[in-house]
Amino acid sequence: MVKNVEIGLSAISRDLKKAAADAIVIGVGQGSDGPFLLENPLAAKSAEALTESLKALGATGAADQLLRLPGLPETGTSIIALVGAGKVDAGGTLTGEVLRRAAGSAVRQLAGTGTVILALPTATLGDVAAVAEGAAMGAYSFTEYRSSTEGLKEPVRKAVIFTELASDAALPTVLKRAGVIGKAVNATRSLVNQPPSHLFPESFADAAKELSKGLPVKVTVWDEKRLEKEGFGGIMGVGKGSSRQPRLVKVEYSPAKATAKVALVGKGITFDTGGISLKPAANMGDMKSDMAGAAVVLNTVLAAAGLGLPVKATAWLCIAENMPGGAASRPADVLTMFGGKTVEVLNTDAEGRLVMADGIVAASEEFPDAIIDVATLTGAQLIALGNRTAGIMGADSVTGPLKVAADRAGELVWPMPLPEELRPSLDSQVADLANIGERHGGMMTAAVFLQEFVGKDKAGDTIPWAHVDIAGPSFNNASPYGYTPKQGTGCTVRTLVSYLEDRADS
Repeated sequence: MVKNVEIGLSAISRDLKKAAADAIVIGVGQGSDGPFLLENPLAAKSAEALTESLKALGATGAADQLLRLPGLPETGTSIIALVGAGKVDAGGTLTGEVLRRAAGSAVRQLAGTGTVILALPTATLGDVAAVAEGAAMGAYSFTEYRSSTEGLKEPVRKAVIFTELASDAALPTVLKRAGVIGKAVNATRSLVNQPPSHLFPESFADAAKELSKGLPVKVTVWDEKRLEKEGFGGIMGVGKGSSRQPRLVKVEYSPAKATAKVALVGKGITFDTGGISLKPAANMGDMKSDMAGAAVVLNTVLAAAGLGLPVKATAWLCIAENMPGGAASRPADVLTMFGGKTVEVLNTDAEGRLVMADGIVAASEEFPDAIIDVATLTGAQLIALGNRTAGIMGADSVTGPLKVAADRAGELVWPMPLPEELRPSLDSQVADLANIGERHGGMMTAAVFLQEFVGKDKAGDTIPWAHVDIAGPSFNNASPYGYTPKQGTGCTVRTLVSYLEDRADS
C-alpha cells in the first residue's frame, strides 16, 4: 500500500565531476542589499560572474525560488540550480531549518532529475544532517492511483552533499539517520494520502504489519470481537456505525537495554463523516487525513527501531471509521470506556477523543515513563495556532522536552495551558463526563477530556503525559513549500524521534 521512493544519500568534498550528477544546487541568500551567493564550491571567477548576474537573472533569494541555469565545465553538470534560502545575513550562520527547507525545496522542484549535488553551506555535521533530511523529504511523490504516470516527473533518486566533512567518521551515521527520518516522514504522508476507499481500519492494520517487516518490532491487532470482549467502548462506540469495523493496533519496539519507556497513542479515524452529527459537505474529503496521528506514532516507533535507539517505544493506533450507519452511536448515548469510566456522547463528531481515551488507558496499564498522544483532534487548533503550528498540552516534564525536540527538528509547536475552569464544562448529568464542553478554547477542552484517562504509575502518581494536536499542520491544502508537499505532510515524526533520542541520552 505504501510505495515510497527512497533517495540515495552520499557526500563528496572535492572533484564535483566524479559525482556524475545532472544538477548542482547553490544557495542564494536574501540580504539587505539584495541577493547574494551562499558559500559554494565554484571557482572564484565563476562565483563572481554569477554574483554580478543575480539581479539580471531575477534571483531574489526568496525562500522556494528556484532558477535553472546552464551548467559549467567545472561542475560536470548540465544544470546549475539557484535556490533561495530566504532572509539571511551575508556571512551569517544558517539555521538547520533554513538549510533543510532550501535543500528540500530544491530537490522537490528538481523532480525529473536523476542525481543532484547539494552545494549548500555545511560547517558542521548538524548542517549536513539538515541538508540530507531536507533532500530525503523533498524527494516525495504520491502516484499510486494514477492509471498513467505520463507527464509526471519522478522524484530525484540520488542526492550528493558537497561538504568538507565528507571524510568525517561520523558522516555515515548522519546520512543513515537522515534516510530513516525521510522514510518515516514519507511513509506517514503516503498513509495520510490514501483514499478512504482503500485505507480503512483493517487495511490500516495490515499496512502497519507490512511497514514493520524486517524491523525488531512486535505488532498486535485487536479486531472488533476482541475490542468488544475487552471493553474498548470508545473505539467500538465510534466505529460500530461503519461496515468496516474498528481495530486497535499495538506496535512495540523493546530493545534489550532500554533506558526509558515511552508510549505513543495515535488517533486513526480513517474517515470522519461526523457520524450522526454529520459534518458539512464542503471539504469533507480532507477527512481522509483524520488518521494522521496514528500514522505519525506508527512511523515514529519504526524509525526508533530502524535507528536502534535504546528506548522502549510502543505505538497504540486507535483506528475506526466514523460513519452514520444504523448501528452508529447517537447523541445522548453513554459509552463505557476501557477502564470503566462512562462518557455521555453529546456530539458524535467529537469522536477522536473517544478512541484516544481507550488508547491512553491501555497505554497506562503498562506503566510507561511518559505517554504522548498525537491527534488531528480539533478545528479549534487551527483557530488558535493556524495551519503550520501544532499545539502541545500536558505535564511540563513532557511538554518542555517536546518543545526542545521540536525546535531542534525544525518543526513548529507551541505549548498551551490546561485551565482548570474548563473541566466543569465536561460534567454530564448521566455519566462520569461528557465528550464536549466549553466551546471557547476547544483545543484545550479536548485535552482536558483526555487528561481524565491518564493512569497512575506504580507509585500511585499520574503518569507524565502530553497531548499534541496536529489538526492543521498534518495536511497541506495550500501550495507546496520547502520540503513540504501538498496534502499529507508527515509533521511531528521528526519531533517525536528527536524526543526519543533525548530520552535515550538522558
